[in-house]
Amino acid sequence: MSLINTKVPEFKANAFHNGKFVEVSNESIKGKWSVVIFMPAAFTFNCPTEVEDAAANYAEFQKAGAEVYIVTTDTHFSHKVWHETSPAVGKAQFPLVGDPTHKLTRAFGVHIDEEGLALRGTFVINPDGVIKTMEVHSNEIARDVSETLRKLKAAQFTAANPGQVCPAKWKEGEKTLKPSLDLVGKI
Repeated sequence: MSLINTKVPEFKANAFHNGKFVEVSNESIKGKWSVVIFMPAAFTFNCPTEVEDAAANYAEFQKAGAEVYIVTTDTHFSHKVWHETSPAVGKAQFPLVGDPTHKLTRAFGVHIDEEGLALRGTFVINPDGVIKTMEVHSNEIARDVSETLRKLKAAQFTAANPGQVCPAKWKEGEKTLKPSLDLVGKI
């Protein structure tokens, strides 16, 4: 069953964010766009490259009015040490969310039972707490966060412009389509 257009389940989790431990919940993400990025675990070799990529694009996410959340199956204590010891992860200014109970990874359908880890899942969530995009793939393939940013902007555009759709490779400011019988078979 797809999670697209479903509400984020109720949750509470601890995170390390800008030198502090904070609580993140389904209620705290409401009212703004959110990007939730699941990774297998802290202190791995591929995950820091993704955190660093998210950090490099973070200003653009903020400019778009979105918060980024990185989630692993570790604790928020592990995330504190990871942030302090990894030069790549140390660039993160967004919450690093711990999910040691695996409640989040299971709720989002990215949990690997045999390993107790998460698949690489990315979710764009609207201000009402509804999942608008999702991408889940195998852990040996790291993401390109600029594509997540493009999907966020497309979701924001279609939310603000009902009846329009964003075609393949659409980027902010480019032409969109208004579905109609006149377009059928002409594109």
